Amino acid sequence: MSADPCSFSSFARCLTKHLNLFFHVDFARRVIRGKVELTVEALEDRFSSLTLDSRDMKIDSVRANGQAASFSMGAKHSFKGTPLEIKLPFDLSRGQHVIVEVTYETSPSATALQWLAPEQTAGKKQPYLFSQCQAHHCRSMVPCQDSPSIKFTYYAQVSVPKDLVAVMSAIRDGQEVDPKDNERIIYHFRQPVAMPSYLIAIVVGALESRVIGPRSRVWSEKEIVEKAAAEFSETEDMLQTAEQLAGPYVWGQYDILVLPPSFPYGGMENPCLTFATPTLLAGDKSLANVIAHEISHSWTGNLVTNKTWEHFWLNEGHTVYLERMIGRSMESEQFRQFKAMGGWKDLQDSVNTFGANNPVTNLVPSLEEVDPDEAYSSVPYEKGFALLYHLEELMGGPEVFMGFVKSYIQMFAYSSVTTEQWKDYLYTYFKDKVDILNKVDWNAWMFTPGMPPVKPQYDTTLANACIALCQRWIKVRPGHQLKPLTSSTLCPFIDTVFFLQDALPLTHVKKMQEVYNLDTCMNSEIRFRWLRLCVRSKWEDAVPKALQMATEQGRMKFTRPLFREVYNFEKFHDEAVRVFLGHRGELHSVTAALVAKDLKVGQNQSTGQ
Repeated sequence: MSADPCSFSSFARCLTKHLNLFFHVDFARRVIRGKVELTVEALEDRFSSLTLDSRDMKIDSVRANGQAASFSMGAKHSFKGTPLEIKLPFDLSRGQHVIVEVTYETSPSATALQWLAPEQTAGKKQPYLFSQCQAHHCRSMVPCQDSPSIKFTYYAQVSVPKDLVAVMSAIRDGQEVDPKDNERIIYHFRQPVAMPSYLIAIVVGALESRVIGPRSRVWSEKEIVEKAAAEFSETEDMLQTAEQLAGPYVWGQYDILVLPPSFPYGGMENPCLTFATPTLLAGDKSLANVIAHEISHSWTGNLVTNKTWEHFWLNEGHTVYLERMIGRSMESEQFRQFKAMGGWKDLQDSVNTFGANNPVTNLVPSLEEVDPDEAYSSVPYEKGFALLYHLEELMGGPEVFMGFVKSYIQMFAYSSVTTEQWKDYLYTYFKDKVDILNKVDWNAWMFTPGMPPVKPQYDTTLANACIALCQRWIKVRPGHQLKPLTSSTLCPFIDTVFFLQDALPLTHVKKMQEVYNLDTCMNSEIRFRWLRLCVRSKWEDAVPKALQMATEQGRMKFTRPLFREVYNFEKFHDEAVRVFLGHRGELHSVTAALVAKDLKVGQNQSTGQ
């Protein structure tokens, strides 16, 4: 029986140690014709069968050490896909290895893969493919033991049309003309550091790169590559700061790839090749802190990994903590506190959206028969950070607690852990402060829904100016002069207004537009907050602008709340649904499914086109 509720594989019986991947990318049919060779170690005697995770793929053949192996497909599950049951033609003893070769083809609707037509790209001339395997979508791209509890190295060969470039979450290892088709190129990759399946990533497109540091390049279409290189020019400084805090960077290369707008996340920490949304390209590096977050994942998430998605906070809570420690080193402690206050508001927003009694707002939720995509929110990030910050205060401050985080990383490097293992090590590390740790209400923090049992007392120095300005806006009189705000203070200011907005009439919101000219701001974080405030304040002119932002990019952080806000504006309820249906095909499959759920749209509703 699997210990991972999101996987069919039984990890007590065997472990994957290495993958050899062979991909033929077919843009015409929107499929990958693939072959994977899995090196599998038996964990028991008389081992003769194994189960791999798969989803919506056609299996052509299976071989074991070169011999034909029988296989069958089990019953399809709503989000786990279909188990691939393989019967080996021989038995193995514990500790022995077998190479299982599966030849297959992905589905055009594989949830890990998004195929873009040329008109959906910046260049408008070439098609584009990108993957997003987190949390449990790798199984739609590669039949495998698709669980974060399993780590393996991999080697890959990728055949693509000669006008396109392939990159992966691995070290680039040369290229050659495809010997079977001189109109195609085969790119080679190797990943010598063991990693979980959700970190396998591939991008194929009209890509260019620019060097931005001694171990870093930025990749994107040529139309934005220079802008991206300028935006992320501080990457090496962030890497060096992270190394000083957490230890050596073990992955060799740290490249950044800026994707087309439909990428559903702010960033994705694929090893050697961080994925980034183009909504980070603000022009002033004001949103580059997302890169600090993805860099931090090189230690917390990629090197030390949550054993199952129920322990996702171990990845994200520690990564937010390390990201803010990088901010502390590069900016100031007040900057870290300011970011933490913003995170607390994000947590409140998620709890309000799900409901304070919803068990998915537990720090450690039960995901038995729960799709991890549907449980995704800021809770593991910000509730996790709040717990770590609370422990930091109890244990003696940031330097002391960062010592624990670094030791935890060293202790569990290259492995996957549970919350119980993390807690046991916390008690071991702080063995002289067990009496203090015993006073922590662990059940309330870990297994109780809603906001944390303790609200951290953050330094409000930088936030006070925003709060004071918000209060002045509540009392504002026409013609009253107010000082302009910087991009770093506009976001928390608008957030503060948003949470107090019942006291703010529409006339005042319109006055804000006069004073700050927020409609022209291209910083995506500011634009998102501003449009959400305008719609919440019932400014009808803002509705088309909000729907435009919700559809011209597909980052879930922006797209879902904007659609929800317009949907909740009763007069525009039907307009939100109509616009979503018209653009559903342009959104990533995960984004589209979650927005459909937000708007109560059935899967069989057509676009009307």
